[in-house]
Amino acid sequence: MILKFLLEKEFKQLFRNSFLPRLIVVFPCMILLVLPWAANLEIRNIDLLVVDKDCSSLSKRFIHKIEASDYFRLKGISTSYDEAILRLEKGEADAVCEISRQFEEKWIRKENPDILVVVNAVNGTKGSVALSYIRQIIADYAEELALENATSKIVPKFTVNVHNRYNPHLDYKIYMLPALMVTLLTMLCGFLPALNVVSEKERGTIEQINVTPVGRWIFILGKMIPYWIIGFVVLTLGIVLSGLVYGLFPAGSLVVLYLLSIVFVLAIAGLGLIISNYSATMQQAMFVIFFCMLIFILMSGMFTPVESMPQWAQFITIFNPLKYLVQVMRAIYLKGAGLADLSVQAGALLAFATVFDSLAVWSYRKKS
Repeated sequence: MILKFLLEKEFKQLFRNSFLPRLIVVFPCMILLVLPWAANLEIRNIDLLVVDKDCSSLSKRFIHKIEASDYFRLKGISTSYDEAILRLEKGEADAVCEISRQFEEKWIRKENPDILVVVNAVNGTKGSVALSYIRQIIADYAEELALENATSKIVPKFTVNVHNRYNPHLDYKIYMLPALMVTLLTMLCGFLPALNVVSEKERGTIEQINVTPVGRWIFILGKMIPYWIIGFVVLTLGIVLSGLVYGLFPAGSLVVLYLLSIVFVLAIAGLGLIISNYSATMQQAMFVIFFCMLIFILMSGMFTPVESMPQWAQFITIFNPLKYLVQVMRAIYLKGAGLADLSVQAGALLAFATVFDSLAVWSYRKKS
């Protein structure tokens, strides 16, 4: 009998809150319908640049074979290796495939033609998969030519030289550490202030602030700054531990790293305060925070490349602030990128900070 009344009380409290029933329905739908498509571990749409220094019929056939693959997007054909590497450094391609001079001539002479593959190994998993795809295409092409030349006793083989840039040993930890720092900043600087505000609402102490002449901006800053400082202590600790334990130090400027992290913290803290302004209870705030964190993390490129997602999912990631700081952290740590190289990410983070902080102030309803 007591259990019956307890269950009745819990269901009444649940349906009395108009927000939680909606969230309980929307959250599983989002997870089951969207993320299995977006968070796909299969690596596709790898951007490839081809440097054709031979410009022969055999090299052109090889390029056409690459174009026919479902896993590569041919971003261009060039005769300049330096130009291709520059585009690789700018992030315009994931790999460069160079066909050496005398490619066809060496094949005719029964020698081994050279093919150089340069892979962007910032994402070690994506780099190794891209390399295996290229090797398979080369092997298939060599077998195809061998069948055409079956009457010959000597069948030359291709010699493939591989250079893994930015992450030479394809170590997945090196790829994940900068992204995990972004997660720490998000949890501490974004959502702890939200939980703090909601807990004050539940205790009723926020009403004491509402009757004071404290303005909205002052109240919001008072909630953001303490956790902002805590977040940068944690970020500094993460940088130190990454260097001492894993031997990973930023290849770029720490000033740029901290500067863009400041902008990100302003953005994510503003989002957390927006959640707290619209949340009446701690339970409600926790549901929203968990929902946001799961979507943000899985669609930030932290685990799976954004380029491998469907086009509609890539469009959604444009509105994910975590994606931009993950790109910033990995670019500074592994590629030594500067502020000029990260202008797009910096602009996006500034836009998020402006919008979220303005909405946080506007949505805070002070009652006096």
